[in-house]
Amino acid sequence: MREILSDLVAEEQQLDQFLQSLRDRQWATKTPAEGWTIQDTVSHLAYTEAFAAEVLEQGQARVDAEEIEDIDEWTQRGVLQGRGRRHQEIIEWWRFGRADVVEALSRMTAEERVPWLYGDMSARSFATVRLMETWAHGLDIKAAMLGRMTPLEAPPDDDEEDYDDPLADTLRLRHIAALGQRALPFAFRQAGLEYPESGIRVEVMGPLYAAWRFGPEDTDQVIKGMAGDWCRLVVRRVEASDTGLRAVGEHAERALDIARAY
Repeated sequence: MREILSDLVAEEQQLDQFLQSLRDRQWATKTPAEGWTIQDTVSHLAYTEAFAAEVLEQGQARVDAEEIEDIDEWTQRGVLQGRGRRHQEIIEWWRFGRADVVEALSRMTAEERVPWLYGDMSARSFATVRLMETWAHGLDIKAAMLGRMTPLEAPPDDDEEDYDDPLADTLRLRHIAALGQRALPFAFRQAGLEYPESGIRVEVMGPLYAAWRFGPEDTDQVIKGMAGDWCRLVVRRVEASDTGLRAVGEHAERALDIARAY
């Protein structure tokens, strides 16, 4: 658990630092998520982390008490609670919730079960989902300010040495890339399709030329490409046609159209 929790904290801190660089009026900037501003997005994160902390403390009873009938309505609860709050207050709301989540997870073993909205999962997977959501919404926030969803291929000409791209991919993507592969059976079910018995392998290259392989080694169904493309695809921020991902095999080709981690 130490590695995933360390990466979760690092991802949250990176987004926190980006938010601190924004001026008050920029919190009203619209994000790629329809109807949501940057303030709405951070409020959603804050509400979700606070809820997650309560679930880790109270278990299934807290999930049941939330009375969730429609997931879209539920995601709006945090948005509505954040409207009218000061921006620093929202950040503190988020900080307290995420700190409580990390503290609770640090006392658990990787395979202990955690109840959640879509059913229970291991503590390791729960931490990975929290990292994934932080990163995905971070993409939305940064895209709102930068006008792009992907890293620059090269730094600006006038700032080659010191430019630190807020959208640069990190080695933390390994967790999300693996989650995306593990979620492929779910993606096929959601699309009303049968997942192939042979499975699908994902082979991607991460930052610093890290080579990652997830899934069965004996399958002929393979997705290949860059980890950043794969991760953005499974969090539904890009279309496969906008990436350099390629598929080998009929099922792998279908997977590129329907891949989703949630």
